[in-house]
Amino acid sequence: MADLNDLETKSITEMTPDEAIEHLRQIRLSRRVPVKSAKKTTAVKKKAKVKAVPKLTSAQADALLKSLGG
Repeated sequence: MADLNDLETKSITEMTPDEAIEHLRQIRLSRRVPVKSAKKTTAVKKKAKVKAVPKLTSAQADALLKSLGG
């Protein structure tokens, strides 16, 4: 079974200052770069459906105005 001693990574304390700074810079860069996912963009967009408004008769328009307080 593998353990931490089997990994071949150097400790920061074992690195030279330049190597340690470069290693930390690489870690920071890898966290800052967003992971790009493949997104499909569709060229055709769906149009919004427009509700059909029925024509009001004059009697219905009068009743609507009265109910609205006008």
